[in-house]
Amino acid sequence: MNTTVTALPLLLAALFATLGTAKILALGKMRELAEKDGFSVTGFRLIGALELAGALGLIAGPAVPPLGVAALCGLLLLLGGAVIVHLRRGHKLGELAPALLCAALSGTALILLVLQR
Repeated sequence: MNTTVTALPLLLAALFATLGTAKILALGKMRELAEKDGFSVTGFRLIGALELAGALGLIAGPAVPPLGVAALCGLLLLLGGAVIVHLRRGHKLGELAPALLCAALSGTALILLVLQR
């Protein structure tokens, strides 16, 4: 279980660092998603900054466990917001699935991290 407790947050960090950076740079696909979901590019960049901050917290988590826990809690709140936006926009399951999957993985990582302590 120790490997999973270490590996899962680091994999999530890589994922959120990639997504956050793409949003901050306002890459083409991210601009389209922002417009589709009713966000300004600036608003989407803010979401990207929060994702990147969460990724940094996950990377620092092994050295400072409370920071890893806080990062996962913050990412779960962010993902909860993403799910709400998708539901309000009437998106189908295919569009909702990435947020749900990331939330499930983040929740699992949080539970494992807390149980390890």
